[in-house]
Amino acid sequence: MQIVNLELWRKLHNQNIFNFENFKFHLDNNLSLSESAFRIGSESWFQMINEARQLWENNALDVGEDDLFFLQSDLGQRDFFNGTEVWLDVPFPLEDLHEAEYRGRKVSLNKPFRTPGGPRKFGVYTKNESGKVVMVRFGQPGMRIRNDDPKRSKSFRARHGCDNPGPKWKARYWSCNVARYRKLLGIKSSSPW
Repeated sequence: MQIVNLELWRKLHNQNIFNFENFKFHLDNNLSLSESAFRIGSESWFQMINEARQLWENNALDVGEDDLFFLQSDLGQRDFFNGTEVWLDVPFPLEDLHEAEYRGRKVSLNKPFRTPGGPRKFGVYTKNESGKVVMVRFGQPGMRIRNDDPKRSKSFRARHGCDNPGPKWKARYWSCNVARYRKLLGIKSSSPW
């Protein structure tokens, strides 16, 4: 991202339409719009996007493809929805996408957990092929995960077909990928299968 028309930059800055301070910080530190120094959704973030858009629309700014995505959208602009002024095209945190309802209660999707006293060692809520939230249980209770031994690891992967573990709503997928979630599950070994 770089200024290509310095004269226009000064002219727009002197008109006090924007003060360009938020955008200038990104320019001085060679940051793209996607590497925002501001919290996404904050006033400063919206102001920075609008400042960059003003320069880009006046051909004073050259941007890459990633930044072009922000500038060609309605991001940072406001409109009214049901009588309330709202920001347009605001991205929302991906954590919101991972919440679902299972048997009347809120659950987190694709975050495995231990199931003490359950029929299996671990469980995870995920969506099946039809989009319904299901609980997948996996792991043999009483058995230790010994994936730090290469021979055992190779044998486990072959026995479970971990080269093609299948979809997330099957126990095999989670058994083959349990090492990815070792911190969530309290597994000591850091070795992958």
